[in-house]
Amino acid sequence: MKTNFLQEQLASLGARLKALRLERGWTLEDLAGLSGLSKSYLSRLESRDRQASIAAVLTLSRLFDVSLASMFDEAEPEQIVIVRGGGTASYDVDGLTCWPLSARNFPLELQPMRVLVSPDRDGDERQCHDGEEWIYVISGELALLVGGQTHALSPGDAAHFDARVPHRMVALSGVEAEVLLVATPGKNPRASRAVHDLRFLS
Repeated sequence: MKTNFLQEQLASLGARLKALRLERGWTLEDLAGLSGLSKSYLSRLESRDRQASIAAVLTLSRLFDVSLASMFDEAEPEQIVIVRGGGTASYDVDGLTCWPLSARNFPLELQPMRVLVSPDRDGDERQCHDGEEWIYVISGELALLVGGQTHALSPGDAAHFDARVPHRMVALSGVEAEVLLVATPGKNPRASRAVHDLRFLS
């Protein structure tokens, strides 16, 4: 009975640890550097080959900003996701550099991210997907092409539109533009995955 309980705890912690790490876009090397625990030790925890010390679990729970109990409970959905500055890895897609600002498997539908629009972005292909998009310009000048219209946006301006309409963001005046972008996936699961994969953004 005790052995079975220990195996269940190892399995739960390993799965939870890996899920938390992947949510933040961290590699094992990243987690090792941030936690001070060795890569091999963390790998063995994730693969359920090693029992974690209390000190290690405390360190990891503080690093991920979750409760100690939740480190052993992968079935319990997070009620809140905290993303620290520099806590997520960026992705480069079609002239856009994107930083997710929430977890990929968070149960709510809003999918926020910080986006840099390169002034050297090539092409003029407009994208569309299920759901909606809302953008807020932090810096730079932006041309937002939606349908047959072009809207010039400056810092402090925001736009909200139906993402099923073909659209594209273009940085103006040869200067990089920075925006906050929030997308909703709509009812199409394939489109939901596409938004997360950052392939169909503005």
